[in-house]
Amino acid sequence: MKAGLIIFQKNAIRGHVKTRLATSVGDDHALEIYNWLTTYTHQIAQQVKVDRYLFYSDFVPELAEDCKNDYQFELQSGSNLGDRMHNAFKKLFENGYSNVVIIGTDCADLEISDLNDAYMALSHSDLVIGPANDGGYYLLGMSGYHPEVFDEIPWSTSKVLELTLDIANKLGLDYEFLNIRSDIDTFEDWQNFTFRKKIKHVEIPKYF
Repeated sequence: MKAGLIIFQKNAIRGHVKTRLATSVGDDHALEIYNWLTTYTHQIAQQVKVDRYLFYSDFVPELAEDCKNDYQFELQSGSNLGDRMHNAFKKLFENGYSNVVIIGTDCADLEISDLNDAYMALSHSDLVIGPANDGGYYLLGMSGYHPEVFDEIPWSTSKVLELTLDIANKLGLDYEFLNIRSDIDTFEDWQNFTFRKKIKHVEIPKYF
């Protein structure tokens, strides 16, 4: 069976990434943190033996060509996050994939075991979900195309996971959970993470 990994990534533009975080630390430092997060995410993703699709928010950077052996590059399409995820999953399932997982670049606690466990879960479940402690999810996987799970979800709220599960239950889908992880959205999130990991300074070049 073909397995695919979708990574949703915003283009690293000052003032356009980690805007909630930037209100506390400024645009420059927010961009540094975002670059650290994307670099970390790709370090994890490249350890999984699946086809990797990197969906950019606005454009595919020229530097991405240097990594074309590791990724297939696409642009996100849709009027909101649900539409964009829906369209990305649709593309991979239409391309013959049986198990598809999507992640963003906000989860600094993501581990290789999370991705491996997700694909293992999809061998016998319709969905796999990595719950985030803010009421959303950092990972979603499907073993079949179920676009309804993206319908009428109030994105970026604490109701995302709850309402997604309501839809899954109504559709009669079975699902498994991964470990709960934290996304980095605010200065408090970043402080808590760096305290736990004993990170004192972040200065990482952007990942294409």
